[in-house]
Parts: sequence; structure tokens; C-alpha cells
Amino acid sequence: MVVSELMTALLLAGAPVQAGVIPPLQFAPSSVAAATTQLDATLEKADMGVDVTSAPSVSDDPIRSANQAVSIFSPETTAEIPTTGQIANSPDTSAQSETEEPPQGANEIIVTARTRSPIDPLQTINAESYAITQAIDEAVVEPSAHAYAKVVPEPVRNGLRNFANNLHEPAVFVNFLLQLKPGKAAETAGRFLVNSTVGVAGLFDMAKRKPINLPRRRNGFADTLGCYGVKSGPFLFLPLIGATTVRDLIGGSIDGFAIPLPLPGSVARSLSRPPVAISRSVARELDKRIDFDEDLQKIRNSSDPYVATREHYLQRRQTQIDENCGKKNIYVETRLDQTATTAPFFTNP
Repeated sequence: MVVSELMTALLLAGAPVQAGVIPPLQFAPSSVAAATTQLDATLEKADMGVDVTSAPSVSDDPIRSANQAVSIFSPETTAEIPTTGQIANSPDTSAQSETEEPPQGANEIIVTARTRSPIDPLQTINAESYAITQAIDEAVVEPSAHAYAKVVPEPVRNGLRNFANNLHEPAVFVNFLLQLKPGKAAETAGRFLVNSTVGVAGLFDMAKRKPINLPRRRNGFADTLGCYGVKSGPFLFLPLIGATTVRDLIGGSIDGFAIPLPLPGSVARSLSRPPVAISRSVARELDKRIDFDEDLQKIRNSSDPYVATREHYLQRRQTQIDENCGKKNIYVETRLDQTATTAPFFTNP
């Protein structure tokens, strides 16, 4: 019994045990010699019939016996070995490390996708066009608009805007007739007559002032199509045009090309020449870009500027059509701080 316990002590004595695993034994030479001598002496006493039970008692726990016998080893190379009870009661750190869950969200990958709309089947292309348009706007259009605002006085810009709006009044008049709105058509004709004469060819909007009080109304062939139930068709975002639909694109083209300018032939031909027409369009769009600057910043701060621009454009156009056609508007205008308004530049009137 004593021999087996001493042998166990010798086998267990050595480097510290961690997590119940006994590492390879490391003994100092002098310690090994002393242990061997003590073991030989004990064996000789047992062979000679000497009672060895008076030897220091060894615990039934072999690991505790190892701690009692380890005192013969060099203190530099040994340390107390934990008892069986200590090992049993010690926490299993290896198991904890294996089962410990990572912090919540550490391995999560959040993917956000733009919701597709049935009215926007070309969403990928439109979004790319929108991104390119925004880049052009920031690099070219926005600085040009600010320079235009500084160079051209506001009264001059207002006069140019009024002149362009007055040229569009015949198209508004014709479309009110097509929509069977003779009262609004008559008001539009009166506006055109007043502004073309008293307003100096439309440079001044005298018709909206008292006592005449004829406000400007927007209308076009796209609105007429909408009044007769023609759907808007797919949403489009085109360079130099901005947000539109197939119906609005066709209707705007008819308004611009099918209805002649209400001016004498020579003047109309001069204004229709490409250099003059382009200059008028650029000046008009730069002026609209100036007025749109504050709203555009709100759009760019929204969660998805493209979707915000699309949804508000569609709602705004439907609202205009419903107002012109006398239908009840079932849409609710969206606040600018939540979504968007029209296209960043080159928008429809």
C-alpha cells in the first residue's frame, strides 16, 4: 500500500497540473536520487518484516499524496498539484470558451435592398442615371446655378421666367379645351392676352395681380391623357430631363412641337433656332435649380434619395392631373423632410 502510494506520488510530482491534465514530468537530478534512496529504504524494511505502517500517513487521495511527497523535489521546478476535489470543483474554462456565445450582432451582416415598385421596372437603370445626374449636378449644374444667380439680378431672372411661362400659355389653353374645361381655358386666354400686352410680351406677370387675379395654372397634353384614363406608364429618370414617365414624356413633346409659338413668324422662327432655344432652356433650368437648392439638400439627406424623388414626383403629377380634371385627389403630398420633391434639375414645369 505504501509502495503504491509513493510510486503514485513520484509519477504525479512535477510541473503544475492545469485543467486536470498531467504534463510531462520534470525532476531535478538531486531530487530523483533522494527519492530513489527513500524508496529503497522503505522496500528493505518491508522485506525484513519491519512494520512500515508507522510511516507518515498518506491520504487516500493520490494527488494529495503527491503534494506531501513533492517536498523532496527542487522548489524551483515544482509547484503544488491541485487535489482531486479542487479539480472537480474548479470551473471548466475550456468548456466555457467553447460554448460562450459571441456578442450580439458581432457576426451579423445587415443587407439593405431597395424595394422594387411595379411602376419602375427599369429601376436599376434609372437609379444609375439618377446617380450620374447627381454627380453632374454637384460638379457642373450647382456651381453654374450659383454663378448665374450672382451675375444675373433677380428681377431679370423673374422676367425671363415669366416670358417662358407666357409662351406656354397657348398649350395650357388648348389642353383645357380638350379636357372640356371652357372656364379655365377662358381664364388662360385672358392671362395670355394681358401679359402679352400690359406685361410687355410676358416679361411681367400682370394677370395675377389685383384687380385681374388670374393665377397661372399648369397643364399639358400629358394631363389630358391622364384625364381620359391613360396610365402613366413606367417611371423614367433621364439625363437632361430628370424624373418623368412615358406619358409625361410623350405629352411634353407634343406640347413643345405640335403647338406653334404665339408670335409673329419671324420672331417665332428666331426663338425656335437651336442656339436660341438651348439658351432659353438652360437659363430656365438654372433658374429652377436656384429655387430648388434648399429642397435638394433635404432630398440628399433622406435615406434613399432616388426612391424619395420617384415617389414624390408620381404623387405630385397625379395631384396636378386630378386638379386639372376636377377629380378628387386621393394622394397625400409628402413632406420634403421625409422624402423628396421633383428631379434635381431639368424638371418638368
